[in-house]
Amino acid sequence: MSRFLVPIGFFILIGLLFVGLYLNPREVPSPFIGKPAPDFTLPRLLSPEETMSPKDMLGQVWLLNVWATWCNQCRAEHDSLIALSRTSTVPIVGLNYKDKDDLAKNWLQQLGNPYLLNAVDADGRVAIDWGVYGAPETFVIDKKGIIRHKHIGPVHPQLLKETLLPMIKQLQGEQG
Repeated sequence: MSRFLVPIGFFILIGLLFVGLYLNPREVPSPFIGKPAPDFTLPRLLSPEETMSPKDMLGQVWLLNVWATWCNQCRAEHDSLIALSRTSTVPIVGLNYKDKDDLAKNWLQQLGNPYLLNAVDADGRVAIDWGVYGAPETFVIDKKGIIRHKHIGPVHPQLLKETLLPMIKQLQGEQG
């Protein structure tokens, strides 16, 4: 009996590895989709005496973009976020993740600031509560504060055109 277990285990392992080749690492299912956005209260990057909470955004569709200056992919998506912010289609809230405030402020000054505001998640605890694997990640939150979509990796024009903008327009049209 045990001599059959080793080959069976081997074939199961090979099967799992084979299936894994066809999975998209950007499509990690999130247990938060369809659930209320985790609450937090964090200081704002550009005005630390003020705070930000997802409750502040109730009644509107918005994006939460997790970013950091040490993140190369965040730099890659920055121009797309700037372009989106110029359309005034949807407010973008930044969650500055495990970063240094002075570096983040300089980044925004030099590259432009696509964010309505930025919350400072210095120790990364809020990102953990949101199920963040790393920067960049972007969430679409509806008018009722429900997470509707999560994208892992940089936002790019094709993603905006084919996924995010149609979803945002649909959510904006819903009664909230």
